[in-house]
Amino acid sequence: MRTATIKRKTKETEIEVSVNLDGTGVANIATGIGFFDHMLDLLARHSRIDLTVKAVGDLHIDYHHTTEDTGIALGQAVKQALGNMAGITRYAGVHMPMDETLSRVVIDISGRPFLVFKADFPRDKIGEFDTELVREWFQAFAINAGVTLHVETLYGDNSHHIAESCFKGLARALRTAVAIDPKAAGEIPSTKGSLGG
Repeated sequence: MRTATIKRKTKETEIEVSVNLDGTGVANIATGIGFFDHMLDLLARHSRIDLTVKAVGDLHIDYHHTTEDTGIALGQAVKQALGNMAGITRYAGVHMPMDETLSRVVIDISGRPFLVFKADFPRDKIGEFDTELVREWFQAFAINAGVTLHVETLYGDNSHHIAESCFKGLARALRTAVAIDPKAAGEIPSTKGSLGG
């Protein structure tokens, strides 16, 4: 079973994240941030990764610490669950529509963390959630998961739809990239013979 649990506690947040890469998309999410819970729920559902997130943070200040630290913990959990990455498909890309919005998400589970994020949000907030935190979450996730991740919204007018297409795009890309390639079971998908730098 490719599973992992990460517990992270700081003066700002206390977070526990569990993942099962070979799950069915079951989600149990509680961050105290409604819109963020929605994004993590659809991430689990569309990636088919079982995901449990319990986060308590300093929401009286703002949502930044809880959002970023959850990205850190989830990235670490995915990286740990992948182990030595033998047999994974590694690469995946998807164009994800959400009504008038279209986003492209491409991932390489390379062990070399990097994020390119290009999405413009027409509004500063979705409900009470700051739209700038979408990028912060993707940055935290990519760096801690050790993945190269390119996220670009090609067009879109609705901030909710833009965020949702980015998260759903990541979900579908992850679903393919973490899957075991039956033609390469047990092989490290790299000419170097290892992944991670």
